[in-house]
Amino acid sequence: MTVTSKTPLVEIRNLTKRFGERVAVKDLDLCIHPKECLGLLGPNGAGKTTTIYMLLGLVRYTSGEISIFGESIPERLKQVKLRIGVVSQRDNLDQDLTVYENLLVYASYFGIDRSTARKRADDLLDFFALKNRSDEIIQHLSGGQRRRLLLSRALINNPELLILDEPTIGLDPQARHLIWERLQDLISQGTTMLLTSHYMEEVSRLANRVLILDEGKIVAQGDPKKMVADLIGSEVFEVVDSPKNLTALKEALRSCKVNVEKIADRFFIYVREPCAELDNMAITLHHVSKRPANLEDLFLKLTGRTLREN
Repeated sequence: MTVTSKTPLVEIRNLTKRFGERVAVKDLDLCIHPKECLGLLGPNGAGKTTTIYMLLGLVRYTSGEISIFGESIPERLKQVKLRIGVVSQRDNLDQDLTVYENLLVYASYFGIDRSTARKRADDLLDFFALKNRSDEIIQHLSGGQRRRLLLSRALINNPELLILDEPTIGLDPQARHLIWERLQDLISQGTTMLLTSHYMEEVSRLANRVLILDEGKIVAQGDPKKMVADLIGSEVFEVVDSPKNLTALKEALRSCKVNVEKIADRFFIYVREPCAELDNMAITLHHVSKRPANLEDLFLKLTGRTLREN
């Protein structure tokens, strides 16, 4: 099937997956369009990884439909896999090979000739700042270098779709920012991506559309900036004070367009429009901070603050 700019690269319809009595994904509808970076968010156990595993044919779905590039999954999985790149949470680099050899061996799985593979490997190692490590064995690489090599490997076949499952997990800020820069370059070049991450800043930087899952179902989707503005507001005040002062503050804000959330000994005040009363009272409060509303605020509002276990 020929894919045009208006044809989704990925289409999921009424997708459900049950593990015994537990429903991991329920009636999921999802599309990913060419040149789009879709951020897939959700707490632990929400169904993100299960959805990716079903896309990759690693888990059989209970009911529904999946098509990638217009090809049915899992029936046409072998053909589809030649056109996608995957970075998983797990580091599955070949420990017995050098950095360069990892890329060449992986390229051979796609039937890429040796000359082309060498050229792509050179270009990718340069792009991900690994050129000076090409002859190193994997054990000598840092965590950030390993993640960059996993990204390089995922791109060796020039994929039409890049699936990123926690691409910067466990990395320090410097390594994370370098990977973000490289992924932003790929997005600007038109690479289509599906991104899952627990780093909200990462998703805010990279995704132009976000889908939030909870208990296997979609609870929100859309442009992340617009969703934050519509559902949270423009600013967030975090206030820590005595119960008496917090009660007085809440009373004073009745005339303002704000939402107030009490967590333990503090208030989170989500501001939709400027509020003079809040600005004036903030000066007298003991501990107060003010910041722009962000995707993490939205995520917590929709999925709650309770710790989830897998």
